[in-house]
Amino acid sequence: MDAWLERLGQAQSLGWGGLLIGLVFGFFAQRSRFCLRSATIEFSRGLPGGKLTVWLFAFSFALLVTQGLIALGWMDVGAARQLATRGSLSGALVGGAMFGCGMILARGCSSRLLVLAAQGNLRSVLSGLVFAVTAQAAWSGALAPLREHIAGWWTVEGGPARDLLAISGLGRPAALLMGALWLLAAIRWARHQRVGAWGWGGASMVGLSVAGAWWFTAWVASSAFDAQPAPVQSLSFTGPSAEVLVRVLFAPEREPSFDFGLVPGVFLGSFLAAALFRELKLEGFNGGPAMRRYLVGAMLMGFGGMLAGGCAVGAGLSGAAVFNLTAWITLCAMWAAAALTDRLLDQREAPVAATAAQPLDEALPQTTTKG
Repeated sequence: MDAWLERLGQAQSLGWGGLLIGLVFGFFAQRSRFCLRSATIEFSRGLPGGKLTVWLFAFSFALLVTQGLIALGWMDVGAARQLATRGSLSGALVGGAMFGCGMILARGCSSRLLVLAAQGNLRSVLSGLVFAVTAQAAWSGALAPLREHIAGWWTVEGGPARDLLAISGLGRPAALLMGALWLLAAIRWARHQRVGAWGWGGASMVGLSVAGAWWFTAWVASSAFDAQPAPVQSLSFTGPSAEVLVRVLFAPEREPSFDFGLVPGVFLGSFLAAALFRELKLEGFNGGPAMRRYLVGAMLMGFGGMLAGGCAVGAGLSGAAVFNLTAWITLCAMWAAAALTDRLLDQREAPVAATAAQPLDEALPQTTTKG
């Protein structure tokens, strides 16, 4: 590993690492049907479809393995932006709520849109492009002043003030116990709902990808000899989507980065999974109202994700796995806003039984549900 890093250099190593980890994430996210939006709908409606179980497997594995690596001294995430820098509580609340509302409207979170785009869903291609454009506008474009204004309402210092383990005084053992309890709950529900191997196994690999990204970037940051240390980070899709868009359109000469490798890697992994299992299929919009709904949802996710500092994966898995205060607030806001939006919009349009299977809610492979 050290020889590989020395031969390629920091930038190339990060780019290839992001590509490979993204490929693993994309392949298993496609096979497991991992999606926060589907999990929140199941939870709020009380439907035993298995998608909440899939999300719990990914969440618990990301948390357990990440905290285990830290406890063993194999990595240090203290320098990560999500913990070390100043954060915004108002941004987490408002941005998380906007993202949760947006993923219901777009019928998929940002990572899910990328996975579906790779298997031929043209709705997701257009929605993903609008998501990336909006995210870039919120970061350094026309929407940046509004984002900065909302983020400035209520801020929190970096360091221990953003570390839930330090704030609560519970420590690493409590974090590991919490992750173990969620994993046991996921195992119990998987047995009850007869979730197949692709469901729980694929979701577990999604969680391992998150922990693997934390470990890889921390290793590069501690091992490289570059004057500018690599950022310690994990998987996220708001900032990386905007970065890929800017690089492709305006700055192709920039050095590779983890984010620049991640997005193509997820797309490639999802495409390979869909091709291998014969799930490539072109799909479009069903009329103008549907298109408006998707595009509004994509814009809400783009602005909300950048305001909150993370998406359903960036905050919901990566940030939560290191017990970042603002990430947990963002995750809670996403769940609450998604459940409320679903209740106000989709459940009013048709009975629950008729709306349980939305266009982006494919059945889990080799999965049956009893009860």
